[in-house]
Amino acid sequence: MLERHRDTITVKKQDFALRKLKVIITAALELSNLKGFQVMSLRDLSSASGVSMGGLYAYFDTKDTLLKMILSEVTDAVQRTLSTPPPEVCGDPEAHLNWLIDAHVRMTEEMLPWFTFSFMEAKNFPRAARQKAIDSEELTERYIADVLNTGIASHVFRRDTSPLLAALIKPLLQDWYVKRAKYQRRAVPIDTYISTVQTLVLSACLEKPDTGVGAVSRSQDTSA
Repeated sequence: MLERHRDTITVKKQDFALRKLKVIITAALELSNLKGFQVMSLRDLSSASGVSMGGLYAYFDTKDTLLKMILSEVTDAVQRTLSTPPPEVCGDPEAHLNWLIDAHVRMTEEMLPWFTFSFMEAKNFPRAARQKAIDSEELTERYIADVLNTGIASHVFRRDTSPLLAALIKPLLQDWYVKRAKYQRRAVPIDTYISTVQTLVLSACLEKPDTGVGAVSRSQDTSA
């Protein structure tokens, strides 16, 4: 974030700038969770972070700039994480799809306040920022859709796999961080959640072995 926004951040000492930026962003996300980003004032942020108003302006000029900085990091995290699958899943659509689900859930676990902020506050964002949040969601869908299409073309996934499946998977991934309290009450560990989503998704698209009556008849015909 510091390097990406050097045109906005005027603090020159990198170590100092990193420490302060972390304090500011953490306070901004916590305040937004408590009272909403639109209601939060820079004076509120100054008080919560312990950084003077003048100190805040050394990192961003307006709340809209701060919002863009946060959303840019969310989008970058999605792109950086999901665009680089490990070599062992490349060329294997089933493994690649499982990896995308696993990687996304673990990414949002590590950046929980960021993704919760992006989802919960999106309806109140100015138009440009709201579009940025939408673009981030659609980016995830495209990664999933590309793998599904590859799997369909290679006959790993069924030809009748719904074109809506990628869009339907996204809410399953979001549920982990948006409805966190529900899973905490049920003591659901992250590995269980991931494997459950993977099983559910694969059941909707994997080719199933032909083990019905027709398959038995064909087998008997062949043996005869």
